[in-house]
Amino acid sequence: MTEETPGFDEQPDVPPSSTPFGEEGPPSSAQGPGPQAPDEAKKAGGSAGAAGPAGPAGDGLQTVGLQAQLDQVRTALNERTADLQRLQAEYQNYRRRVERDRITVKEIAAANLLTELLPVLDDIGRAREHGELVGGFKSVAESLETIAAKMGLQQFGKEGEPFDPLVHEALMHSYAPDVTETMCVSILQPGYRIGERTIRPARVAVAEPQPGAQPKGGADGDAQSADEDSSGPDEG
Repeated sequence: MTEETPGFDEQPDVPPSSTPFGEEGPPSSAQGPGPQAPDEAKKAGGSAGAAGPAGPAGDGLQTVGLQAQLDQVRTALNERTADLQRLQAEYQNYRRRVERDRITVKEIAAANLLTELLPVLDDIGRAREHGELVGGFKSVAESLETIAAKMGLQQFGKEGEPFDPLVHEALMHSYAPDVTETMCVSILQPGYRIGERTIRPARVAVAEPQPGAQPKGGADGDAQSADEDSSGPDEG
């Protein structure tokens, strides 16, 4: 009977040690490189794509792209040119409108001022008719009339001109046998205008042909024809 030493277990026999790669050993470089890493494959593909298509096909694509860019630039240029022309037209219209308004305001201001001076001008006219426009008063009156004329004031209204209700105001009315139409026979107050604007009509006395009266030419003609008719039988 064999005695066993307590505390020690029996271990199986260990086979001879072998290398980690087995009997064949590490892979030899003669077998060629293994599969490429993903990063290296991407780099290779990117460099190949960057080169792009070569030859006539690549030039054609580049020309088409440049033509599209040129068309876009031309379209933008035409739009900006149209905007500039529209702004220029609006500015010209604005300038004309401002100039027209400025002239209108100036005429209105001058008309308001001269309207207040009309009674003074009437007094000067009456004084001239009565021979009272002498001395210093005459010099002042003439200076005032000159200034009013420079501001565009024009006097109108003369005896013997046809009556026009647009520029004449009839204050007196009568009949006359020697007129063929309504005439201004007396100017009571002259009228005044500034340009085409009438600031006061001429106040006049008018005369109309008498009712039933015939023109002088027609009466003379009738008398002459009557004389010829009466002389005819006598000669026969």
